[in-house]
Amino acid sequence: MDTQAMIEDIRKAIIEGDKTATTYATQTALDAGVNALTILNQGLTAGIDEVGDLFEQGEYFLPELMLSVRAMQAGLGLVKPIIESQNLDRSNDDTGTVVIATIQSDIHDIGKNLVASMLSAGGFTVYDLGVDVPVQTITAKAKEVRADIIAVSALLTTSQPFMRDLVDILKASGARDQYKVMVGGASVTPEYAEKIGADGTSANAVEAVRLAHRLIHEKHGMGK
Repeated sequence: MDTQAMIEDIRKAIIEGDKTATTYATQTALDAGVNALTILNQGLTAGIDEVGDLFEQGEYFLPELMLSVRAMQAGLGLVKPIIESQNLDRSNDDTGTVVIATIQSDIHDIGKNLVASMLSAGGFTVYDLGVDVPVQTITAKAKEVRADIIAVSALLTTSQPFMRDLVDILKASGARDQYKVMVGGASVTPEYAEKIGADGTSANAVEAVRLAHRLIHEKHGMGK
């Protein structure tokens, strides 16, 4: 089997949401000597990008999206150690580092977990702090890892004020310009995001990844 055929098997397995097939196809390609970055970019990432398009077109729904993300994670688990051990350059002009968490007083994490997985699949370095995370913990981690983006979610309307607190703390410490702030959750609207001074929100995980790419472009002065 030639390289392109092996890459195509990986891409198809991702689109079909088949974790077992993705694992097998990825390991087969690695065993055959295919470059890990080629597998990542042309197989795994290309597949998840197509899944994102299908989701936005209404041909895929949340269950299919989640299956494909899990398949992507399985493949990523095989290639990521190789990329890191060989110090291969997987850098990209529109990716960066994200600290993500469900804001304090809220323990809902399904949406947050999906966004974190999609961001990781999209090439971002993601630090997922979990649920019910104090604002100070989030800002401290962002400073520690030199994050580009802070992403917080809340399903409960009673938890939303902590999102405003996050933005206000960043402003008060003079660090607001260092980070792009994304907010999300079922009750978060674009109007609310603008009101509290966040940089944006999205309706779903696919849009969240696209928003993150756009914000990275803006942060580094590359335009939209």
